[in-house]
Amino acid sequence: MKKITLFLFIIFSQTIFSASKITETEKLTATCKVWGFLKYYHPKAAIAGINWDNQLLEKLPKIEKAQTKEEFSLILENWIDNLGPIKEIAPIPAPKDVVFFDKNFDLSWFNNKLFSKKLSKKLKFIEENRFQTEEEFGQGFDSFKSIKNYFDLDYTNKHYRILMLFAYWNLIEYYFPYKYVMDQKWDLSLEQSLPSIADAKNEGDFYIALKKLTSKLNDSHVESPIYGTKASNYFPATGKIIDDKLVITEILGDSLAVADNIKIGAVITKVNGKTIKEFAAENRDLICASNEAKYLDKLVSLILSSNSETVTVEFLKDGKYETKSMIWSDYHDSHRNEFKKGAIKPKEKFKLLNDNIGYVDMGAIKPRNIPDMIEALKSTKAIVFDMRNYPNQTYNLISDFLNAHNEKFAIYTYPYPNYPGKYIWKEGTSSGIENKDNYKGKVIVLLNEDSMSQAEWTAMCFQTAGNTTIVGSQTAGTDGNAIDIDFKKFHTRYTGMGVYYPDGRETQRIGIIPDIEIKPTIKGIQEGKDEVLERALLFVETGK
Repeated sequence: MKKITLFLFIIFSQTIFSASKITETEKLTATCKVWGFLKYYHPKAAIAGINWDNQLLEKLPKIEKAQTKEEFSLILENWIDNLGPIKEIAPIPAPKDVVFFDKNFDLSWFNNKLFSKKLSKKLKFIEENRFQTEEEFGQGFDSFKSIKNYFDLDYTNKHYRILMLFAYWNLIEYYFPYKYVMDQKWDLSLEQSLPSIADAKNEGDFYIALKKLTSKLNDSHVESPIYGTKASNYFPATGKIIDDKLVITEILGDSLAVADNIKIGAVITKVNGKTIKEFAAENRDLICASNEAKYLDKLVSLILSSNSETVTVEFLKDGKYETKSMIWSDYHDSHRNEFKKGAIKPKEKFKLLNDNIGYVDMGAIKPRNIPDMIEALKSTKAIVFDMRNYPNQTYNLISDFLNAHNEKFAIYTYPYPNYPGKYIWKEGTSSGIENKDNYKGKVIVLLNEDSMSQAEWTAMCFQTAGNTTIVGSQTAGTDGNAIDIDFKKFHTRYTGMGVYYPDGRETQRIGIIPDIEIKPTIKGIQEGKDEVLERALLFVETGK
């Protein structure tokens, strides 16, 4: 009986001991959150005089040695205590005339199962007596805080990699307005990325792991090139992915395209034996996009670039497959039309189409051209504004012409530095003037996945004219200012403020919803048609 009792006691003791042990990922996940929270909330950590990065580097060896949640919690408690006493200022009065947007805000992790009750209370006390600043979100706001520190870090060192991860993750945690519409919870992205970043064998592995993390933002503004890894050879044309095929829509290097008999409408089905569908499946964690339309648009440049000169390409023509072994060239030669004088014909900024319909290329027209455009097109029965491009800050002048009244077209959410993670609604932007002589014809706006950010915002502006019809397909679904971040051998960016319709409707990931949906077809491209423009013209004539 005594032996049985002793055996059960040993088993029970081992179970309790095992249950209290914590994994490295659990410790680092919790540490990341505490470090970031203190960085933005603690009155001592948030000021410029303390090197908060070094504090993390000093604590990481101790955190790694902690075996139980009690040991781990005590390290964090002592860390907070060593920062010194916090002046009690609670309750902090709510700002006047401010409406909060709280969909990104979540400090429920204070009650993490790894934390002692004492630690959880300390964190709550810091929240209630948090750092207060006069700084407001705007141009030049440094939500990263002391970003210059990250240019000289040695990313072959595990602790430096962890520091960089923590800094980036908390930047997004507190200062990315669209965190709440990500496909995956940001907490889970941290947990998933930690092992690969902690165990990275070299800088390259680290950058790839970080790049995969950036893709979780589901934000088309995000670009994450790794310096020194850019492809060296390119296909002499570009195109669009339609029905799991890549269709050539533009020749970039005339002579190379002629040499390989590449024409607009050519259909690519494989590159180096890999189908377009396979490319799409294997690169989802390397390309960041708000929606599928923009993802496929970004994927094209990856498919049509290579580190090898010799590339096999499978084409589909007249129902038959043909594989060519091609020599791809460097950027200068493959994009020769950019550098060869006269190779690219200047685009018409505006013109008169048949049946008294105006056309404006929003990617070509500039503010100085607007008076001439208005004079030439003011008597037309409709104007087609082609916004399948990036406009040149012409929204205000054009909306003054289109609108009979001043109309609000967008409102915003800005980060609130006095309560990181919370956002505030901002008044927004209006367009148009009181104008009895405003344009009376139909306003048509053409959009597609190339319509991004300013293009989407400008389309929102033009919608206030009241007689506007959107024709095309889903836009890039990313609106707001793009904030760039550069550090050692790596660049990335993210959207810094939220953009919404005046009634609160979302635009991020959704884009501008077309009234008439129409997409190009392979057949239409091969026949030289602009099916989106043709559908717009049909609407002008029929009203349908």
